[in-house]
Amino acid sequence: MTIWGGISVYIIFQIIIAIICILLGFFIYDKRYKRNQGIKVPNGFQKTDEVSIDPVTGEKIRVYYKLETGERFYKKEK
Repeated sequence: MTIWGGISVYIIFQIIIAIICILLGFFIYDKRYKRNQGIKVPNGFQKTDEVSIDPVTGEKIRVYYKLETGERFYKKEK
């Protein structure tokens, strides 16, 4: 194997690693916020004063809190 062949293998390996990291980030990153969002508030959650506005859609999102577990739920408001 020549020096150029070794460099090519190294570069291809780095590109494959970068693609894997990008795909993992796309499918795994920030899923905890998305899964705790919906229309119907589950039992045991209390309404809080925390409200945010989604900068993309302009929707108001209210936070509900479960005291026993510390879990948060995000509900879109009208």
